[in-house]
Amino acid sequence: MKKEKTSLLRNGAVQTLLGSLLCILLGLLLGYVILMMINPAGANGAILAIVENFMTYSKPASQLRYFGSTLVKTAPLLMCSLSVLFAYKVGLFNIGAAGQYVVGTGAALYCALGLKLPWFLCLIAAVLAGAALGAVSGVLKSYCNVNEVISCIMLNWISLYSVNMLLTKVKEETSPYTYTLSSTNEGALLPSLGLGGLFNKNQYVGLAIPLAIVTAVLVWVLLEKTKLGYELKATGCNKYAAKYCGMRERKNLILTMAIAGGLAGMGAAMLFLSGFEQWQCTQSAVPAMGFNGIAAAFLGGLNPIGAIFSSYFIQHITNGGAYVDKTMYSSQISDVISALIIYLCAFVLFFKIALNRWLDRRDEKRQAAAGKGGDGK
Repeated sequence: MKKEKTSLLRNGAVQTLLGSLLCILLGLLLGYVILMMINPAGANGAILAIVENFMTYSKPASQLRYFGSTLVKTAPLLMCSLSVLFAYKVGLFNIGAAGQYVVGTGAALYCALGLKLPWFLCLIAAVLAGAALGAVSGVLKSYCNVNEVISCIMLNWISLYSVNMLLTKVKEETSPYTYTLSSTNEGALLPSLGLGGLFNKNQYVGLAIPLAIVTAVLVWVLLEKTKLGYELKATGCNKYAAKYCGMRERKNLILTMAIAGGLAGMGAAMLFLSGFEQWQCTQSAVPAMGFNGIAAAFLGGLNPIGAIFSSYFIQHITNGGAYVDKTMYSSQISDVISALIIYLCAFVLFFKIALNRWLDRRDEKRQAAAGKGGDGK
């Protein structure tokens, strides 16, 4: 039994899970300390509201409905986290998931509202737009050696203002928001698949949620079980060695960024084609969804399956911030707690090292004790 426990603790996935859970607990603890510093009287209620989220409602029907709303926003967050971790597995830091998410939004909504196309064509358009923008950073990285972080940051802002201009053609006359899909083109709404009935007739719950989970599984299969995934990861580890082995390292870098961009673009379509939100054409800040994807990717241990759970957790506490007493705290306090958790995730590697050292020392002591026992006999 002791050997089984030791082997389990040495498992990389188990260590990552333990490290992530430790980060969550420490992040919540530090968040509680901050709440105490701001206003001690409401700290207990605020941290409970953030953690409970929809469970603050007393009626089960309301809980189900708002649980569904949390899942609706989890789907695009999961896609953005997959975008970040996919690129990271190949040695690239896709901070441009936010911009790729934006162009995916622009493509999906313009095709839906301007061209009156059905949902599946709008979804494809969003994927292609995100992939095209990601490929730009890949080309710059491959042929001009431009750091992908720099090119992605620049493209984020170019994307935002370009999409703002494009979507002014399909916005309401009396507001800065785009038309609603329900009143303009119902055929562009994602199918509900009957899932809305499970969440107290929440009309926004539909195809996006199962599609995002299936995509996460496919990304895991691609990275871990295919020749292409092996080549992409090999290129990320050492592009010169990959080239020496006959792999086309430039093509792999461009393909990686294109796939990452397509995932983020798909995430945007999942949210806006559900009818859950409208795009504000006067928006002056890049949506946080793409940046939150970075948080979810690292909290999930850079594993596509882990990202499913970490994405839900990040969205859960983000939505929980809306239930904080606004007379005492800002609703953005949940973002502060999320940031603390993600900052602590940087120490997961140190946690693994410390755990392995402790296990090594424990095994050495056991071996020494067993040796002494053998000598005594």
